[in-house]
Amino acid sequence: MLHLINLTKEFAGKPLFTDITWHLKKGERVGLVGDNGAGKSTLMRIIAGQVESSSGALQYARGATTGYLPQEGLTTRGRSLFNEALSALEELQAIEKELAELTLRLGESPAEESDHDALLDRFGQLQEEFRQRGGFTMEAEVGTVLRGLGFLPGDWERECSEFSGGWQMRIALAKLLLKKPNVLLLDEPTNHLDIEARNWLEEYLCGYPYSVILVSHDRFFLDCVCSRITEVWNHTLTDYHCSYTRYLTLREERLAALREAKRRQDEEVAAMEDFIRRFRYNANKASLVQSRIKQLEKVERIVIPPERKRIRFTFPEAPKSGRIAMELKNVTRAYGPKVVLDGVDLTVEKGERIALVGHNGAGKSTLMRILAGGEFQSGERITGANVAMDYFAQDQADVLTGDRSAYDELLADAPYDSVPRLRDILGAFLFSGDDIHKRVGVLSGGEKNRLALAKMLLRPSNLLLMDEPTNHLDLNSKEVLLDALSSFGGTVIFVSHDRYFIDHLATRVVEVEGGGVASYQGDYEYFLARKREEVGVVESVRRGEAYLAPATTSGSSPLSTPAPLPPLAKDERLRRREEEKQRQKEESGRKKQLTELEREIERWEMELSALELKMADSSFFADPEQARRGGELHLQLTEQIADLYSQWESCHAG
Repeated sequence: MLHLINLTKEFAGKPLFTDITWHLKKGERVGLVGDNGAGKSTLMRIIAGQVESSSGALQYARGATTGYLPQEGLTTRGRSLFNEALSALEELQAIEKELAELTLRLGESPAEESDHDALLDRFGQLQEEFRQRGGFTMEAEVGTVLRGLGFLPGDWERECSEFSGGWQMRIALAKLLLKKPNVLLLDEPTNHLDIEARNWLEEYLCGYPYSVILVSHDRFFLDCVCSRITEVWNHTLTDYHCSYTRYLTLREERLAALREAKRRQDEEVAAMEDFIRRFRYNANKASLVQSRIKQLEKVERIVIPPERKRIRFTFPEAPKSGRIAMELKNVTRAYGPKVVLDGVDLTVEKGERIALVGHNGAGKSTLMRILAGGEFQSGERITGANVAMDYFAQDQADVLTGDRSAYDELLADAPYDSVPRLRDILGAFLFSGDDIHKRVGVLSGGEKNRLALAKMLLRPSNLLLMDEPTNHLDLNSKEVLLDALSSFGGTVIFVSHDRYFIDHLATRVVEVEGGGVASYQGDYEYFLARKREEVGVVESVRRGEAYLAPATTSGSSPLSTPAPLPPLAKDERLRRREEEKQRQKEESGRKKQLTELEREIERWEMELSALELKMADSSFFADPEQARRGGELHLQLTEQIADLYSQWESCHAG
């Protein structure tokens, strides 16, 4: 599908890649990993044709197409969301338009016209191509992708310019997925997605029929999607045909072997240099000295680049607090007529690590701001005894002062006794040497987030409120933040869309949905299991059946003894049973209609195939009258089948 041959890329005379040769097969899903600045995005842009290499060549399979999603900077305007997404299928739309034009021309053109047969042939070819490429279901596919990426049907007619930057990237991603390029290049596709959209994208990419190359700082996403990890390191590419988790182990083993090989080589080189130095002026050893010199010249020195820099930090020791850290009672928060939180009750106990989850717009950040002391219309917020709180907002990096240096930004909020430690704190977050004098305004997103996190070390606290602290952090930085929070002795409430981060930190999951909150004691996997169980209960109640919980092995999760759900009132059960009967009746009628339509389609398609078989015989057109009737019948059958397909789609969607 794609072959890189002796590819080299340099910036200002410094090599980024040197003579790399790399091959991508059809259907492979490759995770591109490496340090920030190693060249992952540059390599993606070279493959996409947006950046030229310094030397070397790229070879694509015949007819291969590429599609590239950058990290940011894409905006769309001028069309509704649905039409913008549909524009990705412009080739199918062009075929549909030509089919409509051919239908009109065939209806107006007598069979004896010289170009009638050519029109029929063209019509048949286009119709078959349209069918094979999913033309009859393209609008349904657009709806599926938009829903999967978190767009509600009510958003589909909104003008694209009304959507914010994160949603603009979702629009660009939707168009790219609908185009289905042979080489799909995704640079941080999960940056602007909530967990539900990430889960959908995981499933979509796992079933993607072509090749995928992606860069992601989401470890769980890489493990689920990629079967091959390619590391950009030491000016070259190194392949690991395994998951990301397995890659981490294999990489350490490879580095250990490389260090050992370098140690042995250094010993051999030192021994040869010592021999040359001792006997250089000894005439009896001249030939041996020359032999050692030649051997030394032929040695290919093993070079091990500097170790990756890692953030190493711990939060200050948490002051002791009361058993209850924070409590909300009947809290309501609305923005105009829209009620985001409606009578919410939440109790946070000392030492808990609570993950707030829910789709984008459900109210997670609103709840976090209220916990941090933000406004609400009614209810009560009670702070526990001796609680010292620190808040990391979703836009925390944006509230930094752009004109200050990194050091001055820390100094502005530092207590007097913390001033001597500021350089150490900045060094722990990879700001060393002249980096501490960089203006905040020129820092990257990851650097700003690290600086904002560094400010949380200035004062001891025992309640950390963190709204998406992992944004813009690379995989190593996330791992270190996870370690620091896991060892923190206080209470943590956080929002994150990183499944691995939530799984390894949360002791309780609070779902924000429909204006309320639901609490689940356990990690994110337990939360998902309980959600599946609750869906099973609801479906069983709708069918009027008793629900049997899924069997679990002994010693497994608390799912083996699920908490009983409150019984439904008798009138409510009767109402739901009647609704279920009506739904089943409608579903039965719909299935019957679908079956009848499918039979009709099959019958007419068989008749059309038989006619086309006759028309394929050259003697068929010897009789002009027969040719005319055949052409008219072909047109009627084609229109009839198209109409039946339209009815089938409407019935299936309904």
